[in-house]
Amino acid sequence: MIEFSVIKNSKKSRARLGVLKTPHGEIMTPAFVPVATNAAVKALRSDEIAATKTQLLISNTYHLHLNPGEKVVKNAGGIHSFMNWQKPLMTDSGGFQVFSLGFGRDLGVGKVTKYPGKLERAIEKGNQPKSLKITDDGVHFRSPLDGKELFLGPRESIAIQEKIGADIMFAFDECTPPKVTREYMKISLERTNVWAKKCISVKKTKQALYGIIQGSFYEDFRKESTRAINAMDGFEGFGIGGDLGDSKTGTQTILDWTLPLLDQKKPRHLLGIGHLEDMENIIKGGVDTFDCTVPTHYARRGVAFTSRGRLNMGQASFLKDKKPLDLKCECLVCKNYGRSYIAHLIRAEEITGGALLTFHNLYFFNTYVEQLREKIKKGIL
Repeated sequence: MIEFSVIKNSKKSRARLGVLKTPHGEIMTPAFVPVATNAAVKALRSDEIAATKTQLLISNTYHLHLNPGEKVVKNAGGIHSFMNWQKPLMTDSGGFQVFSLGFGRDLGVGKVTKYPGKLERAIEKGNQPKSLKITDDGVHFRSPLDGKELFLGPRESIAIQEKIGADIMFAFDECTPPKVTREYMKISLERTNVWAKKCISVKKTKQALYGIIQGSFYEDFRKESTRAINAMDGFEGFGIGGDLGDSKTGTQTILDWTLPLLDQKKPRHLLGIGHLEDMENIIKGGVDTFDCTVPTHYARRGVAFTSRGRLNMGQASFLKDKKPLDLKCECLVCKNYGRSYIAHLIRAEEITGGALLTFHNLYFFNTYVEQLREKIKKGIL
């Protein structure tokens, strides 16, 4: 069970300050949610993640099902005990893997299409991805570990998530790719709505369940999905899913279509979006929580986010630079390590370099959102 309350609504936008109470603590919203795919944020211990001001994590149902298996997690006392994380946790449904391992892989695209004109093949009614099969009952995958067939539907997704034991679960859905035709989207949306009702009906625990809104970049389908999910009795919050337009503006437009139609007393989570340049706009649009791999993904590739822009710490020029990553940052990395040392670690391919950058980037992202919360409080945003 969760409780959500809005502390303040902005008079300048749809931004709002809130408190999301869970069995494992409170979250001040808006909040950035780092991704802990395999019950871990790569290169960091759980106590280190907490020290980055992280309030909430999201783990991956599909990958935890594959390895180590939800029974192992349950036998360890649930995911909080398993990974020694006593703060709030979400699990996605596995619906994103329907996209990422399916049409997303086939087309080489993500949730936001930067170059829509280069997408040569539209997804037509009846099309199937190369590596999986989508049916009315669920999705047939091939395990990347041993090649065995894996079936995931609404019943299976909820059962797995209940064993994992996060505070918040998501309903199983089909996350659609960019450039789906109206005919394909119509069938997919009908299927997702049926699955949403099934997720509600099979749920046995007191964990909170979020419904997911789909509809691609079709205004009528997005609004239809929003109204349908909003009307279902059993969802304690909502996720905005699927492909999110062909630009940053496209994502904002989708939020404009959907968020005003949702129950204002329930929290909204934007799935898979969270670049620094996105944050102010999505928060102004009314999003309460949002997850993204950007700070950790970039860190492992030697990139630091700072108040003066991105730094590629693999560059030799930083070997002579004694300054911290960011003079304005108060994280333990900036207090204790210079750019020269971090550049050395990255160039030497030492895992400690990725760990230090991961810590700094998460702290930087969380601090940035903290500042946006303060702007809402002061009536600036």
